[in-house]
Formats: sequence, C-alpha cells, structure tokens
Amino acid sequence: MRILVTGGAGFIGSHIADALVSRGHRVVLLDALLPQTHGRQAPAYSSGHELVIGDVRDADLLGRLLRDVDAVCHQAAMVGHGVDPSDLPEYAGHNDYGTAVLLAAMHAAGVGRLVMASSMVVYGEGRYTCAEHGVVSPGPRDPAQLSRGWFEPACPRCGSALTSGLVPEDARLEPRSGYAASKLAQEHLAAAWVRQAGGSVWALRYHNVYGPRMPRDTPYSGVAAIFRSALERGEAPRVMEDGRQLRDFVHVRDVALANVLALEAGVAAGGFVPLNVCSGQPHTVGELAEALSRAMNGPAPVTVGGARAGDVRHVVASPQRAESLLGFRATVGFDAGVAEFATAELREPAASAGPAVVTSSSAAGD
Repeated sequence: MRILVTGGAGFIGSHIADALVSRGHRVVLLDALLPQTHGRQAPAYSSGHELVIGDVRDADLLGRLLRDVDAVCHQAAMVGHGVDPSDLPEYAGHNDYGTAVLLAAMHAAGVGRLVMASSMVVYGEGRYTCAEHGVVSPGPRDPAQLSRGWFEPACPRCGSALTSGLVPEDARLEPRSGYAASKLAQEHLAAAWVRQAGGSVWALRYHNVYGPRMPRDTPYSGVAAIFRSALERGEAPRVMEDGRQLRDFVHVRDVALANVLALEAGVAAGGFVPLNVCSGQPHTVGELAEALSRAMNGPAPVTVGGARAGDVRHVVASPQRAESLLGFRATVGFDAGVAEFATAELREPAASAGPAVVTSSSAAGD
C-alpha cells in the first residue's frame, strides 16, 4: 500500500513510517515541523522517506498528495496538557479543523480508509466502581480536597471510596482539558464522515506513549520526557499528587505496530471502531519516576503534592479489543522500555533553541 502519514516527522508518526516501510509499504509524510516539537529542520531519521513540509489544513496540498494513496494514517495534532485555556484556539484549529479538512479532502479524492490517533484523554477519569452503586462516573475533583492531599475521587452518589479498574472502549467519554475535548471532537468528525461517506476509521486511543524521539522541554512534553530532563540537569524528578496515580505507559514502537496492524486489517467493521492502545500493565507515575531515576543513576524522585487543573487520578485500559480485532499485543516491557528511554534520542524543540522562522503550522504526533 501507499500510505499518507500526517505528522510523519513527529514522535509517533516517524516510528509508524519506519514500521510501514519495514513491512514493504510505501509512505509519504506530511509535517509542518511546528517549533513546539521540532528543531529548525526536519529530523535526520525522516531523511529516508518522502517528506512534504506543509499544513494538514491546506486542502490544495492534500488534494495533490491523496491522488496516489490507498489509506491515510493521521497523526498530525497539537498535543499535551498545554499551558492554560489560551491554548484552546490552537487545539481546535490544528486538531479539529485540520481533521475536518483532511476528511473532506479524502472524500474528494475517493480515499476511504483512515487510521487516526485518538487518546485515552477522551475518557476523563478511568473506570471506577462503588461498592453500593456499581460503575459510576465521578465528577471533577474538588480543588479544596486536592490542596489537603485528598486525591482519590469519591462516589458522586454516596461519597464513598471507589475502586479503580480497566476502562473499556464503550465507557462514558468525558474530556477534562482543551486537548482532550479536541481529541473527542476529532473522533466525532471521523464518525460523521463514516456515516456520510461510507469510509472506514480505526480510532486508536493511545495511552501514555514514551520512547525515542519524544520532544523535550516544552509545556507539551509527556511526563517521561519531563522527568528525564530533570535528571539530566541533576535534579530529582518532581512527582505531583502522591505519585500513586495510575497510568498505562506504552512504548512508541508498540504504538507504531498497532497503527500498522490497523492499516493492514482493512475496513473497520461497522465503519468506526475505537481501540485502546496500551500495554495492559499499569504503573503509577511514581513508579515511572523511580525507574527512570535508577536507570539514569540520578536522585530519587520528590513527591510535591498538588494537581494540575484538568488532571485525572487514574486512567488505565483494557487491551482486549485491540488484541481481538487486530491481533495487537504490546511487546516492550516497562523495565526494558524505561531503561532504553534513559539514553534514547530526544528532540530539541526550536522554541528552546532560540528564535526560528515558522512558515506553516500543524503539530506532529500524539
């Protein structure tokens, strides 16, 4: 197959491109090289692929690129927790308007197969069970309680303690940040496109992705990169809350494999299929900090309390549907993956390397 990978020079997109080529597929990469996640020029690891520098919101450019394409792997997005609500227009512009332009261009070009990067953030909090009321959806945590060190959400009906479990794909969707809302809007746009145009979409809900080529030292970096940067400065990683918040840390090569399997699987049954892409082996944020400190022979993490607005307590997922429908199973273990990440190549964003000229705008990778 010939596949267009948007965000193809980014963290996840570049690994997908490499994996596709290793399996005999042809790729064309589209990336705008935004300074939040890129240096001044295309990364060296993209040099072996056909790379077009441009914006996924450029309908004319997409029309040209889609002429000889069998499927699209859509990774271009503005990612991360962001700074504050002033980021909202950027998230909506890059993620939602960009996806709308892409879907319209695919329809015009007659390209009906899409694999897209979604995220576990669409769930908000994960799956919780109350001993009395069964599965419940807790509301946002009370800032006053967070300030007192009460981090666990309570049952919204009786106030009792809850038990955290694995969230399935049919769980209630309740995004709690601008980025999360934009990812859910992407899913809604893609599902509407399926109903109107008869296309096929695999929406891959990534959990906490880490690994080589992560962007570093920006407000949009993942927690693994933030911890590593601190350790490289000789500082202890600063862990928020009590460090016991659960996440599923999945290696970028496993995420790339899930994308390849979805592209090779063909049409998604029912048209639109969301899938959790995770390791199936949850760990706490504190465990990640400890493992990385050991791997880098650095200072032990420091737990600092507090919580960012919009953060959730626990969100870990069931990998069963992805295994059943795609045959996907994560292969990189937590200890081995973190040990590799301790010395892996990361990317310096242009924003931290001095001023640079930006001619187009669409972030790459989730």
